[in-house]
Amino acid sequence: MVIDVPDRLAGAPGEDSLARTALVHRAANLLRPSGALRRLDEVAAWLGAWQRTDTPDVESPGLLVAAADHGVAEHGVSALRPDFTIAAVDAMRAGAATSTVLAANLGASMRLVDVGAGRPTEDISGADAMSVDRFESAFGEGRVAAATMGTDLLLVGDIGVGSTTAAAAVSYAVFGGEAPEWVGLGSGIDGDQQRRKTEVVAAAVARVAATSPLEALRRLGGPEMAAIAGAVYEARLRSIPVLLDGFVTTAAAAVLEALTPGALDHTTASHVSTEPGHRRLLEILSKPPLLDLGFRFGEGSGALVALPIVRAAAVAVSDVATVDEWGLR
Repeated sequence: MVIDVPDRLAGAPGEDSLARTALVHRAANLLRPSGALRRLDEVAAWLGAWQRTDTPDVESPGLLVAAADHGVAEHGVSALRPDFTIAAVDAMRAGAATSTVLAANLGASMRLVDVGAGRPTEDISGADAMSVDRFESAFGEGRVAAATMGTDLLLVGDIGVGSTTAAAAVSYAVFGGEAPEWVGLGSGIDGDQQRRKTEVVAAAVARVAATSPLEALRRLGGPEMAAIAGAVYEARLRSIPVLLDGFVTTAAAAVLEALTPGALDHTTASHVSTEPGHRRLLEILSKPPLLDLGFRFGEGSGALVALPIVRAAAVAVSDVATVDEWGLR
């Protein structure tokens, strides 16, 4: 049940501090100046702490992509055609989408969780995005996927027309500020569309007023965001490290952090997109991104591009000799 999420997060095991300490110590004594690969060493320590080993590795990375459409798209808040999500899902199943091509090249498995392609949510400016049943069903599908993928590093991505509008609304409702701070150009809209998008986000958040983080996700988000939140939640219970993708996945996961501080300690931000709300959210979560390449897509593309960095971080600590092992001390 979704209702027990805060209690289970509060009781979830933390990282393996002994593994982290061992990796920090090893990194400080490798055959290179201490701190010379600082960010990589930090990533290796994070990875080992959640894999619960002092020899971290990424042998079985898995990408979960959740797909759904948003009723709010009828306001013209996206540059994409209404049937884009279905086309993207079909391309994923055929192995012709950006995510599937990258995943195959990088040796990552992939799981598509279709919780609403072609079945849009309600328009959040005037109604709750999802019923309780639909929200809980999507959250549960994300949990099941994360539990059964057999991965040692989970990557999460999304696809859906109107998704950055939903992400902006959820972030605004949960973390405050002003609507324009959360609203960007999404798929490439123009200035008039951005103003309309901002108005829609402001109206949607005003409609729900003060609400809990999970209710904000149900009433303002989308099924794909619920599935991602469920996957990230399940990964935390199972101590599976997670690479977050862009604004939508981060907004979905951030709801868990708002519920229970520290809930996202097992996650790392793969990149920061061009969405101003994404950068703002990463700052709030204190999660510096591994990459800043001007991405504005989704499908887990940013997480996939960052995957080799995480792999490099692991081997650059685990496999490089220390000064003691090389007889220099």
